[in-house]
Amino acid sequence: MSKRDYYEILGVSKTASAEEIKKAYRKVAMQFHPDRNPGDKAAEEKFKEAAEAYEILSDAEKKAQYDRYGHAGVSGNGRGGFSGGNMNMDDIFSQFGDIFGDDLFGSFFGGQRGGGRGQQRSRGTRGSNLRVKLKLTYEEIAKGVTKNIKVKKHVVCTTCTGSGAKDKGSVQTCSTCGGSGQVRRVQNTFLGQMQTVSTCPSCNGEGTTVTAKCTNCKGEGRVYGEETVSIDIPAGVQEGMQLNISGRGNAGERGGGPGDLIILIEEEPHKELHREGLNVAYELHLSFTDAVFGTQLEVPTIDGRAKIKIPAGTQSGKIFRLKGKGFPAVNSYEKGDQLIQVSVWTPQHLSSEEKAALEKMSQSPNFKPHPDKSDKNFFDKIKEMFS
Repeated sequence: MSKRDYYEILGVSKTASAEEIKKAYRKVAMQFHPDRNPGDKAAEEKFKEAAEAYEILSDAEKKAQYDRYGHAGVSGNGRGGFSGGNMNMDDIFSQFGDIFGDDLFGSFFGGQRGGGRGQQRSRGTRGSNLRVKLKLTYEEIAKGVTKNIKVKKHVVCTTCTGSGAKDKGSVQTCSTCGGSGQVRRVQNTFLGQMQTVSTCPSCNGEGTTVTAKCTNCKGEGRVYGEETVSIDIPAGVQEGMQLNISGRGNAGERGGGPGDLIILIEEEPHKELHREGLNVAYELHLSFTDAVFGTQLEVPTIDGRAKIKIPAGTQSGKIFRLKGKGFPAVNSYEKGDQLIQVSVWTPQHLSSEEKAALEKMSQSPNFKPHPDKSDKNFFDKIKEMFS
């Protein structure tokens, strides 16, 4: 089943501003919120779908990739793509809680979110995203590849397992909120008493405080280290594409969720071939005699070498097409071609005998240019080459 358009999900146009996208997401999320639709799986899926759309469209880089390549530009091959696809409700509330406001659902639903979600405490601070450039050869792009890369980043402290505390006895229930991570305030208004719920300022919503910090991480719950990450690169990616690996960025502070690892694709130049979208271009330098008499030779492709036949009388600028020898499209069966443009090589250094022979032949009518009307002109060839 194909994914719906993100703009369609939120009901906005491609020209919508960041604030309009935010408002649209808030509206859709409230409409399909699980607390308003208890037990409704369809509503829950639409709630997650809206979170996925907002995660992409609220990020300028991800939005640009989506506008250019569609879903293929913001998804990987199994491990990449939108993190919301694997998020549960609490993850969505944690990541996009600022959209709803601290007290929106607490005051509207009496402090309960889907049978107690409002009482669950957020742990620590979410880690930041990491961006890594990854160079790929034409051969790797054509077939897809799994890369194991070493990433220097913040990792969870193994001494305290991310808590930031010296030991279990060094973690105490917050005295301000009593462990709930929230504080309630009652205000008298002309409409009567109104209750609001906000994040506890003492423990930042964690519900606990650390009395003695871990000596290894100094209470952060994380240390700077290195991790080997395995990345599945789908076939057909292009320069500038980004793949989002959920949860493989910097570890969060004191047990907070990890950020994402964003892979920026770069293409390693090929010594003989040139990429044009899904097509591959190759310039074939042909000798004068091979162009006259014709020949059979091999040319490089992104998948080894291929034999081609050059007919007698081939003109300089002639373009041959090897069907299906180009790059595949990401997550599609479409495939480009290899385009071979002939450049007849003109000798630059001739002996006196060679000059005499050519001067004699130049008087022959067969050596006078007389292009056939059926021959395509230069501009038609350019259009054909990049179509």
